[in-house]
Amino acid sequence: DFVAGLGPEWRGLSLTMPLKKAVLPLLAETDQNAAQTGGANTVLIDGEDLRGFNTDVAGIVRALQAAGLSEARYVHILGGGATAASALVAAAELGAERVDAHVRDLARSEWIEPLANELGLRVRIRPFSQADRSLDVPELVMSTLPGGTMTEAVYTDSTRRRSVLFDVAYDPWPTPLARQWEAVGGRVVSGLPMLVHQALLQVRVFVSGDPLQPLQDEQDVLAAMLDAVGIDEQGAPLEK
Repeated sequence: DFVAGLGPEWRGLSLTMPLKKAVLPLLAETDQNAAQTGGANTVLIDGEDLRGFNTDVAGIVRALQAAGLSEARYVHILGGGATAASALVAAAELGAERVDAHVRDLARSEWIEPLANELGLRVRIRPFSQADRSLDVPELVMSTLPGGTMTEAVYTDSTRRRSVLFDVAYDPWPTPLARQWEAVGGRVVSGLPMLVHQALLQVRVFVSGDPLQPLQDEQDVLAAMLDAVGIDEQGAPLEK
């Protein structure tokens, strides 16, 4: 009813869960990332039609690239919810070949293997308690757990020093996992850069209808967004 009542002054919507999934039946079309992840965080009102986009995937990729990580062949993902789907697609876009998905409830994570197969990824689905049982060290660990969530996933000091941690949470910060990484000098990227980059892509959609079309004054817009959340281009906190 809300969507049907939107007037011509509306260009689009920015959605969070559970609306990302609930909106799908209302959409005339979705982009590939929204179709793969089963969720659209961005809706463009295009005349009589609604078009759905997932900018979370590209937000993750752009945030990690800005922090200096352009490729990751072996990735760990913590969590089995909606954000984990975006993280899995992002891992594929970063060139991942293998992904270990560590989840709390194996029965509710049956969707992971089909999506991984579609993306051409070799995947293992394991409980949190087996997070650091592999002989190989992942280049990237992506935590999709809500901020403040305690997890049974325990990583050795060696892994934390060698792997980049991307934690989608940003409030409260640091998370327990981020504190563990920082304690040994490991590299940590919070969820704030992802938030900024996915929002920038949403603005692209609202302006041109295309998340791949840069804004005319994009660098100024990005700088203002980064300043608003208090981080620099690499995702590090700004000095006060």
